[in-house]
Amino acid sequence: MIVVSDTSPLINLATVNSLNLLHELYSQIVIPQAVYNEIVIHGEGQAGSEEIKSLDWIEVRQVVNNPMVRALEADLDIGEAEAIVLAVEMKADLLLIDERKGRTVAERLEINHIGLLGILVQAKHNGLIPAVGPLMDKLMTEAGFWISNDLYEHVLHATGEMK
Repeated sequence: MIVVSDTSPLINLATVNSLNLLHELYSQIVIPQAVYNEIVIHGEGQAGSEEIKSLDWIEVRQVVNNPMVRALEADLDIGEAEAIVLAVEMKADLLLIDERKGRTVAERLEINHIGLLGILVQAKHNGLIPAVGPLMDKLMTEAGFWISNDLYEHVLHATGEMK
């Protein structure tokens, strides 16, 4: 399974000490150079920077279609643009991306994608975590990850944590 990731899922999971969930769910993650740069170089000393640099199950790849990246940069940041282009180039099975604009582009390009909360739901269904609620709480308090009340409740219903 080829899984490409944008920056947000990696940093947020690293912030709450749950980056290993990606390895347990997908074995290998591929990131474009721009995502590596955002996390390791520009985010040096921040959550995820050391892990992304050293974990052998995270592979960095260069995108080839730079004109497509530049076109997407009109609406997206460089990490999102490169992640989407890399997903297209590699014919990825899944793209990990949170930002609404990026998800809209992924849908338009017919790229199968999932966000951070979807990853947590998958982890719960696979028995990798006992509950999603406490992780969502940590994401909001420690990572500043915004989750609307409706979405929070929807995720709890989806995982059987709220009746």
